[in-house]
Parts: sequence; C-alpha cells; structure tokens
Amino acid sequence: MIYLDNAATGGFKPVSVQNAVSAALKLCANPGRSGHRLSVALAERVYNCRTLLSELFDGFGAERIVFTKNCTEGLNLALFGVLQKGDHVVTTALEHNSVLRPLEALARAGKIAYSVAPLSENGTVEPETIAALVTDKTRLVAVTSASNVTGECPDLKKIRALLPECVLLLADGAQGGGHIPLRMRETGIDLLSLAGHKGLNAIQGAGAFLFSDRVNPEPLLYGGTGSESLNLGMPAFYPDRLESGTLSYPAIVSLFEGALVVKARQSEHTEKLLKLTRTVSGEIAALPRFRLYSKSNPCGIVSFAHENLPSEEVATMLSERFGIATRGGLHCAPLIHKALGTAPDGLVRASFSPFQSIREGYALVRALKRIDSNRF
Repeated sequence: MIYLDNAATGGFKPVSVQNAVSAALKLCANPGRSGHRLSVALAERVYNCRTLLSELFDGFGAERIVFTKNCTEGLNLALFGVLQKGDHVVTTALEHNSVLRPLEALARAGKIAYSVAPLSENGTVEPETIAALVTDKTRLVAVTSASNVTGECPDLKKIRALLPECVLLLADGAQGGGHIPLRMRETGIDLLSLAGHKGLNAIQGAGAFLFSDRVNPEPLLYGGTGSESLNLGMPAFYPDRLESGTLSYPAIVSLFEGALVVKARQSEHTEKLLKLTRTVSGEIAALPRFRLYSKSNPCGIVSFAHENLPSEEVATMLSERFGIATRGGLHCAPLIHKALGTAPDGLVRASFSPFQSIREGYALVRALKRIDSNRF
C-alpha cells in the first residue's frame, strides 16, 4: 500500500526510532520510581528527552515539559488547567476539535466565553482578525500551528505581536510540530502541545506539553508521582504536578530519537515537502473535475474534492482499487469545512512524509485520473 495518511499518524519511522523502541521493550524498568540502576538510567534518558525538546522548541526548561499520550491531552491541560471562570478565549475556524470541544465544554459549563476568528478569502486567518476579537476579559488565544485540513500555517509571531502582553498564546502543534520551526521564546508562545507520532517521528502514545513561566497549569489527573508520597495533594513543582502515573518509556525514547532526526534534518525535510506538495497540487488542480483546497506547504498536506463523488467514496476507491491510503471526511475540524463550503461531505486529504518521494505523488494523480474517467 502507498501510505498517504501521515497527517493522521506518521507511517514511516526512522531506524533509530525503531531500534530505541525495540531496546526499551526488551528490558524496561519504571523510570524514576525505584532506586536501582536501571530505573535511574531510564529516568536520565527521560530527562534528556525533556532537555532536547526544550532546546528544539526554544522552551522554558526541562521542568516545564510534561509528557502526554497525545496532543489532545496537552491541549486539555492548557485549557482546563489555565482558564478560570469569567475568562474569554479567542480561537479560529482552522482549529481541530481537540481545541473546539474543550472550549465548548467550558462554555456550556458557564466558565468561559469564546470567539472564533473566521477565514479570510484566501483560506487563512489574518492576525488582525484575531486581534480585533480580543477584549479586556480575554485570557488566552488558541491557534493551530498548521491546519490539519489544508496545511495552512498561520503567522504565530505576527499574531503574538498584535496581542496585549497579558494575553496568553496557545499553539496546537499537532501538525506543525517537527515540520515548521516552533520557537516558544522567540515567537512568544506560552503553551505548546505536540503530537510526537506525526512530524516528530515518534510512535503513538508519545506527546508533550510545554509551557512558559507565565503560567502554572493545574493538574487534570491525580495520583502517584514518585515524589512527596506522604503528601496527599499533588506536588507543587513541575513536571511532577502534571505527570501522575507511570510514564510510557518506549514512547518517550522514540520521541527523543525522532526529535534528534528533526534537529538534524528539519530544513531538508521542509524543502522536500514544500516541493512535493507544490508538484502534486499542481497536477490535481489541472484535473477538470477535481477542486484543490491546499497550496504548497511544509506539512505535506494536499486536500481536494471531486465535483460529483463524496470524499469518503473517493478515499475508499483509492484504498480498495489502487492501494493508496488517504483520509476522507471532516478530519475532526468542522469549522474550516463550514467556512470552505465542504461540510458535511468534507475533503479527501493526502498527506506525505519527508521519507517519501514524488513517485507516490504521481501514483495518486494517476489513480485520480482513472477515477475521474471511470477507468478502474
């Protein structure tokens, strides 16, 4: 099968990631929970991963990096752990349900209010539009680093520059993390949630939540931390305050190795995906009955629709008849589809990995031509 669903989860893991996970499964202790040498050694590797992530994302130190099972968990930590009653939030029509649903839950509970910045005519959200929605009650602005539907990347640095100093900036790094530079201090990001299993080359179950020294999130989960065990409250210090229970050591070492690959090859991978999506987008745009919804982007996303066939039907034909894995539907991002006029059917999303070549792109285009002419 030709795997073009990398925006859902990365299908290609570097050998260093595979080897690290394999070694962890052969002999694995509980990092930091015991005093024997193996537990201590694993705890050191966990700390090394925190340090690497802080360096790669220009973070605020290892203690302000919390490991999660996915990006959604980190976003929930940010929203439920930071917002207070009476706060106002600004978000955008580009967002995934991992941002929209927590905000809606908080709003329905009467805790917060939120506003949604609409799409502009060119399919993005303008920084000025976001800034215009800020009020004196706005506590936080939540913006994706890259749309999981179109690959559009908002200008986070410009957004931050237009916000009042007191307003926090939360970035959803699910799609952008590993693909584009997300420098917290340089950009002014206060809260950043990452999905390790996509652009960071790690396995599923590997995520991270990074936060600045301007915020002190409250825990969502309570339990053992291996520290202050006589204290029936959660420890006051991070990361322990937000990390209850056993960490997934295999996932964390995969994230460490995957992040090393990003550190060494991010610019190379970015250029490759920009070129690949530019070429494939151009080919699809030339097909008379297909409409393109993406432009060249560093996240590898190319989304499109057929004028007569539902997106999920096209995706099913690509899978069953041509052995090409894509994703049809709404991609858990309802507002952008409403804005684009593609709801409720959605789009077909092909998403490429930097470990692939243009051959996979041309195979997709050939299959779409055959679907369009009913030659299959």
